[in-house]
Amino acid sequence: MFPEISVTRTTSPRTKPIPGQSLPFGQYFTDHMFIMDYVEGQGWIHPRIEPYGPMMIEPSAMVFHYGQAVFEGLKAYRCADGSINLFRPRLNYERINLSDERLVIPHLDEDFCVYATRELVRIDQDWIPSGDGESLYIRPFVIATDPYLGVRPANTYRFMIILSPSGAYYPQGINPVKIYVEDKYVRAVRGGTGFTKCAGNYAASLIAQDIAHKKGFVQVLWLDGIEQKYIEEVGSMNILFVIDGKLVTPALNGSILPGITRRSCIEFARSIGMEVEEKRISIDEIIDAGKSGRLTEAFGSGTAAVISPVGELKYEDTTLTINENKIGPVARLLYDTITGVQRGVKEDTLGWTIKV
Repeated sequence: MFPEISVTRTTSPRTKPIPGQSLPFGQYFTDHMFIMDYVEGQGWIHPRIEPYGPMMIEPSAMVFHYGQAVFEGLKAYRCADGSINLFRPRLNYERINLSDERLVIPHLDEDFCVYATRELVRIDQDWIPSGDGESLYIRPFVIATDPYLGVRPANTYRFMIILSPSGAYYPQGINPVKIYVEDKYVRAVRGGTGFTKCAGNYAASLIAQDIAHKKGFVQVLWLDGIEQKYIEEVGSMNILFVIDGKLVTPALNGSILPGITRRSCIEFARSIGMEVEEKRISIDEIIDAGKSGRLTEAFGSGTAAVISPVGELKYEDTTLTINENKIGPVARLLYDTITGVQRGVKEDTLGWTIKV
C-alpha cells in the first residue's frame, strides 16, 4: 500500500498551448507538480500534488553550493484511442536511484515514484499534446535543501516531478544532424559521475556544446577522459553505429549513461535477429569505417529525441558524411518501432508501456 498523496488543485489554471501551436522543447509547464520531502530520521514524507509555481528555498540550500542534484526524463503519450502510455517508467526510477547512490542521496521507492507519476499525469492529462512528434515530457528530480555551508551529504532533500508539453527536441526532428567530436574537453572519467544523470555533468558539458554550436554543429560527441580516443556518448544521447550490417555501440563502462532508449534499441534489434555488439570503439575506428564504406549509419538515442540520425561527423581535420546525410533503414526502423509502441500504434511485444 502506497502512502496517500494529498492533492491541492489549482484555482488559477495556466494557459494551455492550442493544438497546432509550436511547442519548443521544455518551455511550457502544466498546472501541477508533485513534491515529496526527505528528513533524516523520518525518511521521505508528505507526498503531495500542488499547483505548479515558485517555491521557497533558503539561499544557503546545499544544492546551490555543492551540487547535490539528480534528475530523470521520461514521457507520456496520447494514443489514438484516447488512452495514455508511459514508456518504461520504472527504468527511469531505477536509474535515478543509481544516481542517488553515487551522490549520497537517499533511496526512492521506485514503485511509488511510478505511482506518483501516473497520478500527476492523470491530473494534468489535458495538457498532453497529440501532434506529430509531440508528448508530455516528465522531469523528476532531487535536490539537497539543507541550509548549510559545508561539504557533506545533506540531511534534507526534495523530490519533485514537473510536466512540460513539448515537441521535437531538435528542430530538425528525424532529419540528420551535424556532430562535432570534442578533442579538448572531457565529460567524464571512470570512477566519476558519468553514468549518472547529475546536474554537474551537464554544467561541465556546456563549454564544448557552446563551441560546437558556434561552429554550426548541433551536438558534441565525447571521447573518453583518459586517452581521448574512445567514443563515449553525445551530449544528450547515447550513440550507435551500423558497421558491416551490425549494430555497434560503446559498452557501458562507468562513465557512459545507461540510456533507456539505448537499451530499447538493443533489445528490439536482438529480438529481430540483428547482431548487436557493445564494445570499446575508438574514433579512429569510426573514421576508418566511414572512409572504407563499412560505416553505413550513425544515430543518437535518448528520451528527448528518441532517434536522431547523424549525417555529418567532424573530427579534427576530417569530416565524414554518413549515408549521404540521410536517415538510414536501421535508424528509421528503430524510430518507427519505438515511437509506434509509445503511441500505441504498434503492438508492444516486449512489454515496454504501461497505461496511466
